[in-house]
Amino acid sequence: MDKIKLIFEKVKHFLKEAKIELRKVTWPTPKQTLASTSVVIIVVIIVSLFLGIVDFGISKIIRLTLG
Repeated sequence: MDKIKLIFEKVKHFLKEAKIELRKVTWPTPKQTLASTSVVIIVVIIVSLFLGIVDFGISKIIRLTLG
């Protein structure tokens, strides 16, 4: 029974400290969030297009090489 109380006290202490730390966070504005999300989506599209082109090119070279 004491172990269960100890575990609950540790969890309670952890959640209390997490709440305190979350108050210190500087949260982005909706405008900043939208801008960051847009940048991430654009970079993902560019990288995926690049990797698709490279994959296509390498597969063509391998087909030509191996017959």
